Amino acid sequence: MSQVEVAGAPEEVFAYVTDPARFAEWQENLVDGYMDGGPTSVGSICVTTRKIGGGERKVTSEVTVLDPPGAWAVHGVDGPIRSRVHVTVEPLAGRNASRVTIDLDFEGHGIGKILVPLLVRPQSRKEMVRNMARLKARLEPST
Repeated sequence: MSQVEVAGAPEEVFAYVTDPARFAEWQENLVDGYMDGGPTSVGSICVTTRKIGGGERKVTSEVTVLDPPGAWAVHGVDGPIRSRVHVTVEPLAGRNASRVTIDLDFEGHGIGKILVPLLVRPQSRKEMVRNMARLKARLEPST
């Protein structure tokens, strides 16, 4: 689980942090992202393109929780390594600020059963520290 406090109302922060079109602005190794289809709802498909192992790979996830401005979650539906991401955005009392919490885990299928504990989880922990710092910097640009 990773957390960061950022300036901004929960509605604005939530809209930014859950928009796949903005993921590449703050997530390491992410090239592109979009929601497939119409308005986002539970069951909608989120497609991202990530740099993995020297190449680019499309990753498909399904929205499993959508409760703006507080919670959003997706679960990977394809490939040997499937992420489970749960995002919460909480208002910080007395301030125009929010706490963003991202709980990220993976399940392995096939070769992914070996890769998840050995490589994926340790690497993702390191990346999340940098991702959260980039998220904060993106939402709180210096003037």
